[in-house]
Amino acid sequence: MISLPFWNPIICIIAFVILIAIACLFRSRGQKKYKEGTAQTEIFLSGEEPPAVEQRHIKSHNIYWGFFQTLKEYYDPTVRAHTGIINDFIIWLIAIAALTAVILLIASLT
Repeated sequence: MISLPFWNPIICIIAFVILIAIACLFRSRGQKKYKEGTAQTEIFLSGEEPPAVEQRHIKSHNIYWGFFQTLKEYYDPTVRAHTGIINDFIIWLIAIAALTAVILLIASLT
């Protein structure tokens, strides 16, 4: 018989507090020379001047273009099937949960 590992919420909370204390200790030993509002907080682009603020925004469509282009056969039907209506999502969730339950029931009977 396989025994389950010991679990006690009090011990988990104490371990979490100890880990937080250790993380705070490491963080407090960090670099003390950092000054907010100086050149240390500016964007570094390999020594080049950063573009103007209005030119820095990159649309997510451009960032993930190759990813979407590669998986176009998958995303096109998915986008067409997406209605954005919450009731449709709930119906799909219930249908998939019911199908999973039926499959598990059949698997447990065999």
